[in-house]
Amino acid sequence: MADQFETQQNSLDDDLRMLTETLEEVLKSSGDKADEKYVQIKARAENALKDIKSRIDPAARSYCKKARHVAEQTDSYVRENPWHGVGVGAAVGLVVGLLLRR
Repeated sequence: MADQFETQQNSLDDDLRMLTETLEEVLKSSGDKADEKYVQIKARAENALKDIKSRIDPAARSYCKKARHVAEQTDSYVRENPWHGVGVGAAVGLVVGLLLRR
């Protein structure tokens, strides 16, 4: 279970890295450099990109750490109480089945 979260974290990191690289490339290569409005928009976009980069990294790491902890706790609980896990799975399956039947 922890491997799945690590894989998703790596995928999220790769996607964000690709997005930031693409945005940086667009900002470097687009627009008329003499246009004052372009310069203002580019400066705002660069500031927003820096701000997002600084906020996303710690938040993503914190979220991933919490999700990994919850997954480990769930895994250990189900291993210690397998019949509870079977009961919960059956109940959820029944509810989903009833909702889909409608």
